[in-house]
Amino acid sequence: MKSYEKIEQYDTEITEALADNYKVIIENLGEDVTREGLEKTPERVAKAMQYLTHGYGLDPLEILKSAMFTEDHQQMIVVKDIEVYSMCEHHMLPFFGKAHVAYIPNGKIVGLSKIPRVVDAFARRMQVQERLTDQIKNCIQDALNPLGVAVVIEAQHMCMQMRGIQKQNSVTTTSSFTGAFEKDKTRKEFISLVSNKLS
Repeated sequence: MKSYEKIEQYDTEITEALADNYKVIIENLGEDVTREGLEKTPERVAKAMQYLTHGYGLDPLEILKSAMFTEDHQQMIVVKDIEVYSMCEHHMLPFFGKAHVAYIPNGKIVGLSKIPRVVDAFARRMQVQERLTDQIKNCIQDALNPLGVAVVIEAQHMCMQMRGIQKQNSVTTTSSFTGAFEKDKTRKEFISLVSNKLS
């Protein structure tokens, strides 16, 4: 019977440096970092933080450019309910929710899976929701030059729920539009599509 082996790929130097810092943080919080439950915690957190911020190592524009295709379709393309997990840059606490993204092609379309990948590439960084929304929109606009782009993000912020004002049911919604989506009719169609469940 083979023994269990977990294979991970992390930068050794960065992991060690982060782990050393987290060890000090845990000790300064009043805990005994040598006890069994915390002995490997600094290294685990170091690896977790690298994963949670791995978007810094990704190029969202190149992700889109890797799967662009010529197509005459000029109707709205919507990818909705994309899971978003990000890190508030003010308190380093998570915020999470869903992104809804649409664009109207202008001669070029992109592989559908690339849109969630772009969302992840920007989300897996220290962020604020407002900037995240704009970055996704701008990246799609720059890569495809479509007739318009729409991005809406709905998220819950742990910095508002676990601390501070402690409002457990609050949801923050941000939106950003270009081109055709700045027209009321097109924007309403997009909001209708992301709001309704298709049967």
